[in-house]
Amino acid sequence: MSWTIRDAVPDLDAEACRNIYAPYVRDTIVSFEEQVPTVDEFRGRIEAARAKYAWLVLEDAGLVVGYAYASQHRARAAYRWATDVTVYIAASHHRRGAGRLLYTDLFARLRQLGYRVACAGVTLPNAGSVGLHQAMGFEEVGVYKGIGWKAGAWRDVVWFQLELMPATTAIPPDPARPS
Repeated sequence: MSWTIRDAVPDLDAEACRNIYAPYVRDTIVSFEEQVPTVDEFRGRIEAARAKYAWLVLEDAGLVVGYAYASQHRARAAYRWATDVTVYIAASHHRRGAGRLLYTDLFARLRQLGYRVACAGVTLPNAGSVGLHQAMGFEEVGVYKGIGWKAGAWRDVVWFQLELMPATTAIPPDPARPS
């Protein structure tokens, strides 16, 4: 296996990440976006994630075949130690361990930065994503019933949570910025 994980470079990786994501938007209920974002929008998303969290890409023989990133969970200050995380894998690399590999690296980076909790929302049904999150140690914490309209029906979203670091009674330092 010639897989490599690295930090995404906005100008280099935006198009490849968009191309991986596009079928999820167009052909599935996985993403609640209705239009595939532009390459410029993806570039901005990568820049925003890298400024405070991380955006990683997985390469196979030099081609980007997956990505994972963290983003803000909620805007209120008390949530600053929590992140939302997501992973997208090209169809050619499903069920080969790519999601687990990306998440493992992403979670290590988030711990180093000082984040305590990772949250993930999964549109139902999506057995593959549910299985990945459970295998990574996430716990189901609730379901938003009929929260989004996609592909002609109201869709549920199950929410998962993973403790990246144990809670303490001391006020932790604010999460660091990636270097």
